[in-house]
Amino acid sequence: MSNLIAAIALLSDTFDKYAKEDGDGKTLSKKELAKMLHTELSLSDTKNKGETDKFFKLLDQDGDGVVDFTEYIVFVTSLAAILKE
Repeated sequence: MSNLIAAIALLSDTFDKYAKEDGDGKTLSKKELAKMLHTELSLSDTKNKGETDKFFKLLDQDGDGVVDFTEYIVFVTSLAAILKE
């Protein structure tokens, strides 16, 4: 498996791991997103409800109350671009 395919699989698996916690494996709820950010990125601000709400609102581009896979990928690629600089 190529590195790129492995990276895509890892991103997909990570999304699925957290998205399925509330029974809907296609989206991340605010609680699931907070847990993912805290666990995977060690972001301690996710314990602060106000900060979590702000971050969630930024990621939920269509305002439907959940973060779907496309919104998650936009976040991850944006984060990768920031870290690359």
